[in-house]
Amino acid sequence: MKQLTKAEEQVMQILWDLNEGVVKDVVDGFDEPRPAYTTVATVLKVLEKKEFVKSRKVGNVNLFSPLVSKKEYTGFQFTSLVKNYFNGSFPKMATFFARENNLSVEELEQILKITEAELKRTKEQKPWKRF
Repeated sequence: MKQLTKAEEQVMQILWDLNEGVVKDVVDGFDEPRPAYTTVATVLKVLEKKEFVKSRKVGNVNLFSPLVSKKEYTGFQFTSLVKNYFNGSFPKMATFFARENNLSVEELEQILKITEAELKRTKEQKPWKRF
């Protein structure tokens, strides 16, 4: 997967919220001052070339929808962050985050409980298959 530019990521955030839309829908998703229609259209075409979105012709307009989910891209970004800034060590990243945010022991315990519950839920949803 490729890294997105800031503009591409902004367009994807709107498209993820919309699920699908025409250029005007994406433009309308921006706060004021909104970017130009042609700028958003160009970014969507670049995202299509990068295989992040697909388009289909509906009448005389293109309807765009994401090919990459927000969850997939978030995972990619997070993995890149851990790899590039913490030598691939999640414990180093978690320690940095805890120190920078001055987390209490209670907050760290809450994070651990939430993580354990999420791992248990994920394991129950996708039991390992043996072949």
